[in-house]
Amino acid sequence: MRAFAIGLWGAVLLQSSLSGRLDLLLNGVFHPLVALSGVALLLLAGLLLRGQEIPVPSRRQAIPKTWWLSASMALLVLAVPPNPSFSTLATNRPAELGDEAELSFVLPPAQRSLTDWVRLLRSQPDPSLYAGDPVRISGFVLPQQGEAPQLARLLVRCCLADATPVGLPMRWPAGRTPQADQWLAVQGTMAVEERNGQSRSVVKVQRITPISRPKRPLEP
Repeated sequence: MRAFAIGLWGAVLLQSSLSGRLDLLLNGVFHPLVALSGVALLLLAGLLLRGQEIPVPSRRQAIPKTWWLSASMALLVLAVPPNPSFSTLATNRPAELGDEAELSFVLPPAQRSLTDWVRLLRSQPDPSLYAGDPVRISGFVLPQQGEAPQLARLLVRCCLADATPVGLPMRWPAGRTPQADQWLAVQGTMAVEERNGQSRSVVKVQRITPISRPKRPLEP
């Protein structure tokens, strides 16, 4: 049973690497490590099945019920693909970028991604600098309490556990209120609005195109 459970987890890691599941959970830099770990577990399971001696400390011998539970969890992971709610996760994560807000190079306005705009606005927050600039961005809809939903992305160093949400205030067309987690490509211009006595940049949306969730929705 031990070999079966270990082999199943090896298959989970390898299948997740090959199928693209990891794109929803983990920074792409770490995908090869996951695949190699899967291969290692499959090899270990093969050695156990062939009767090779694998030293295991006696105090850590797992009871059969534990291996059955482990195998069941592996089968469940294989059967049910991940489908995280990015807006729910973003709502429960801090939005502080820290040193990541600093820019070493600034792209022309029409070429800036949503995260490029967020970093630029946090490093140089004067809204008058960007008024009228064209905006072409994509992201998921992130509801905001007391104001219009933002368009957002998730930045990760490693995985969803350390995800940092970044979003832009949006001025949606009259009568258009997009749903949470919906992925959109947006075209518009950067404008200035007053909120709580302070000026801030806001995207004046002119065109909205629903899109599928990107293959790699997490950004480094």
